[in-house]
Amino acid sequence: MFNLKKIEKMKIKLNIIKGLGILLIVAASLTSNAQQDPMYTQYMFNTQTINPAYAGTWESLGFTVLARQQWAGFDGAPQTYTFSMQAPLKNEKVALGLNMISDKVGFEKRFYLFGDYSYLVQVSEKSNLRLGLKGGITNYSNDLEKYTLPTSGIDPSFQGSIKKIMPNFGVGAFVYNKRYYVGLSIPKIINNKFEDDLENFSVESEIRHYYFMAGLVFDLGENIKFKPTMLTKATFTSYTGSPVQLDLSANFLFKEKFWLGAMYRSGDSFGLIAQWIFDKKLRIGYAYDFTTSNLQNYNTGSHEIMVSYELKFLKERVASPRYF
Repeated sequence: MFNLKKIEKMKIKLNIIKGLGILLIVAASLTSNAQQDPMYTQYMFNTQTINPAYAGTWESLGFTVLARQQWAGFDGAPQTYTFSMQAPLKNEKVALGLNMISDKVGFEKRFYLFGDYSYLVQVSEKSNLRLGLKGGITNYSNDLEKYTLPTSGIDPSFQGSIKKIMPNFGVGAFVYNKRYYVGLSIPKIINNKFEDDLENFSVESEIRHYYFMAGLVFDLGENIKFKPTMLTKATFTSYTGSPVQLDLSANFLFKEKFWLGAMYRSGDSFGLIAQWIFDKKLRIGYAYDFTTSNLQNYNTGSHEIMVSYELKFLKERVASPRYF
């Protein structure tokens, strides 16, 4: 009996080490330069905003609302609000999605409105591949005259304002089953540049970002599951100097009701994640980030709240838990 318990504990430790090891090896192999889109600590539950192929993976009509206050207490800090919806069609291979994102940083304001289309391809008895397309617009505004300049006088580069609506599109792929997922996406392919009314100031507001994501679920016992996940964000441009950004998280699910975990974002922060699941339909999540960059003395951390709800029409689907 003692030996059996000892062997079981060793298996649990090996599963944890194996899961984290796989994600670290994959992440370490990716090198490039990156500039960030809006970031999310609960990215594993907000995947559709960056990967259109995620639409339809719930196999139900679902909604997600997420609000993020980054660097609380810092004047002009990013504020992001997201609404996502996905729905399967009568043709079970096809699913549609909708994303609305409001992102404000200082005087810069962006509103994204994108629709998603995904198509299901069964690759094995237990695993599926979804291929996705994303298309929509970005409404960008920036009042240049509100900026306080370090020098006296009028800077001709900071006159007028920028108000533009630009189209964009993206692609994605998502391989998954109940226990793992791997995804690759480019949510905005067009590198859009926004210029002011006087054509003497421009912003590289939309740079092509590449996302790679992966996640695994292991049983640690009858009522505990362990889920390591990772997300890398990168660009391949000559004018971005920041390194590739890597997000790692380790989450534990207790009795299919409560998620608790921690995350690390390279060069930026680490934090805590918690999520409550009610009747397998309603999920309420909260995340708090501790800043590790040079801004740590000027803010009190970042807060993120997420709420999602699923309308399940088929009883057999209600019995199947969703981990991603």
